[in-house]
Amino acid sequence: MAKLPGSPKRDAENKGDEHVALAKKSISELLNDKRVPDSVRTALSGEYAKLNQMLNKLEQQQLHVAVFGRVSVGKSSLLNALLGKELFSVSVLHGETKTADQAHWETLDAGGVYLIDTPGINEADGEAREALALEVAQRADLVLFVADSDLTNTEMHALRAVVATAKPIILVINKSDQYTKAQQEALLSSIQDKTSDLLEAKNILLAAASPSSQTVLQIDDDGNETELTRERPIDIAALKARLWEVIEKDGKTLSAINASLFAGNLSEQLGEKIIEVKHNLGEETIQLYCITKGIAVALNPLPVVDLLAAASIDVAMIVHLSRIYGLPMSKVEATELVKNIAAQMLALYSTFLAIHFASSALKIGTVGLSTVVTGVAQGAVAWYSTLVVGEAAKAYLAKGKSWGTSGPKLTVMEILDRLDRDSVVQHAKQEIKRTLKPDDGSKSGFF
Repeated sequence: MAKLPGSPKRDAENKGDEHVALAKKSISELLNDKRVPDSVRTALSGEYAKLNQMLNKLEQQQLHVAVFGRVSVGKSSLLNALLGKELFSVSVLHGETKTADQAHWETLDAGGVYLIDTPGINEADGEAREALALEVAQRADLVLFVADSDLTNTEMHALRAVVATAKPIILVINKSDQYTKAQQEALLSSIQDKTSDLLEAKNILLAAASPSSQTVLQIDDDGNETELTRERPIDIAALKARLWEVIEKDGKTLSAINASLFAGNLSEQLGEKIIEVKHNLGEETIQLYCITKGIAVALNPLPVVDLLAAASIDVAMIVHLSRIYGLPMSKVEATELVKNIAAQMLALYSTFLAIHFASSALKIGTVGLSTVVTGVAQGAVAWYSTLVVGEAAKAYLAKGKSWGTSGPKLTVMEILDRLDRDSVVQHAKQEIKRTLKPDDGSKSGFF
């Protein structure tokens, strides 16, 4: 009988279609975002491939149902029972499933539902398989957490990990044929108590995907006894009914939510990776300008000219950094920022920075070795000051051309506290000397 437009099923389908459309739009925008640097796309190529798979899955209206659980609880058997045929490998040996396999549930009303088998968790030397199982469960739209007895501590830990992925879970207690009716009731009660903060009772079900055979004793009319082996029927009716209910009501929405969650996680990773790339490029840029300024100041014999050159190098560095952070600044803006940072440095570190001016003045009255010694010392101070200016400018740009609530003074103070001045200056001196010293090992006119 056809459902009317206003029926709950039709309403759920319409809502599901809306959710899928929004997820597809979100994923497409993320995949085609031109602002993401090529280096970041390369670093996250695996995640981009998975996102493309998610988009393809939505396009084909697929719903993925994955089994998850310990080895030998009957995960593969459960999927085979649902499929009605032996497609997944079943073995008495632990760890038979080594990769994630999937099969299309071809039942008439299943549509684009795919059942996914995963390796068992908690297997010796199976850490990689456990990681794969959890990854598949994270990417699935619905998880069947399979156990065959009361939950162990390991299973509770794994269940909480899956619950943390925000996926709907149906907990299946397989091999229920091994328990009496009273034992089944006690088992359900115990598991419901343990998982009351994680799952609803309606999502905890008993099943017998591959019941053991039963030996019966047959007595004929003459009183002769004969042992017969009888196969017991598969019992997955409750699981199948619950799966249909969830798929019919929320299938499309689950698929859309899962894809959106994955896209959201990737978006966060992209943001973090972009920040990391910018940070690393910023650090490299600052170091480049540090050595450039240190060498320029060390070699320049004119006290006033070297100070002017030092300022112009800081300005050029900030302009360069602003481009890395995608917030281009003019030379005028960069000059004002240098002045602002320098003012905070002078206020906080005036005694140390006075060396810069004193050593500059000494260049006029000294020649030969004295000039070189003063030049290297002044170059090291210039290196240090550029490092502080660069770090402060980086903090300013990272906050979108803003000092935030801290303000420039506190930002500069935090940078000064973080940097080991003596260590930086000593390193700067060594780098300046190394750069100026000839590579052939011959004695230089300076060293």
